[in-house]
Amino acid sequence: MIKKTFFLASAILMALMEMPVSAAAEPINPDGTYMFAQRDTCDLYLDVYDPAPGSVTTLDGKTKPTVLFMFGGGFIAGTRNDEGYNNWFRMLTENGYRVISIDYRLGLKGSTKVGIAQVNVLDNAIHMAVEDLFSATSFIIDNADQLGADPKNIVISGSSAGAITVMQAEYEICNRTSWAKALPEDFRYAGVMAFSGAVFSRKGKVRYEMSPAPALIMHGTGDSLVPYKQIKVFNLGFFGGGKLVKRFEKFGYNYNMYHFIDYGHEIAESMDTTFDLQLKFLETNVIRGQKRIIEAWVDDPGVLRGTGPQSRKELYSK
Repeated sequence: MIKKTFFLASAILMALMEMPVSAAAEPINPDGTYMFAQRDTCDLYLDVYDPAPGSVTTLDGKTKPTVLFMFGGGFIAGTRNDEGYNNWFRMLTENGYRVISIDYRLGLKGSTKVGIAQVNVLDNAIHMAVEDLFSATSFIIDNADQLGADPKNIVISGSSAGAITVMQAEYEICNRTSWAKALPEDFRYAGVMAFSGAVFSRKGKVRYEMSPAPALIMHGTGDSLVPYKQIKVFNLGFFGGGKLVKRFEKFGYNYNMYHFIDYGHEIAESMDTTFDLQLKFLETNVIRGQKRIIEAWVDDPGVLRGTGPQSRKELYSK
């Protein structure tokens, strides 16, 4: 049975703000670091964080997925091991999930202004990151035993530029574009979690030839950096969560969508304060494989705004 829920939640995250978490300043060290690609400009690495000792790594007899994460920073800045992600990584590993955080090339590094008017530059930056994500995925496939990750059980997740990349990657896979040829033809991710992301299209409305993987999408309705709705000029478009969800609804895809009323781009850094929503998605939509459709408008002035890497606070507050 498919259940769709619409609601205005004035206190939906109050419980999340009160739940016990580890101290954000406490470091978490990877259990392994591996080079997964060599580019002309740099070598790319990934960090593996194994499930915490004693954590429960299965649910209903099924192994919990690996969460493959891409950092944020507008394709301008950011690192895979920014200490601002420590708390969220720890929360995932303490709940029995393996985390793999990856490098990717920053295609807009040094840029001061990039928008739809600089469409080719933006397109290039997005697809450079997609290429690096697919290279990391190929490395995991080829080294699954060593990394302890099941290639058929990977949830891709990203913040800001990382969220754009994971949503774009799923779009490329579902449409079997030339970019997707870097992966085996039958490869699919188990899920997508996007914090303030979007999809770039040169063909007008976003269309999926195959149904996308279960998706958790979180976006602030007042986001002016990654558009909540869309920026569209003729067939060129940049489609945010508020627009994409209409396509998901129309075609009956499997999704959880949270519209954060009047919030801006700081939702890109809300991973720890929305953790219960992520767990419910992972446990229900991904692990149990249920088509639990949620669309919620969250109106809560008490939500912690931006708990991620301090180096990007100014960027995310615009």
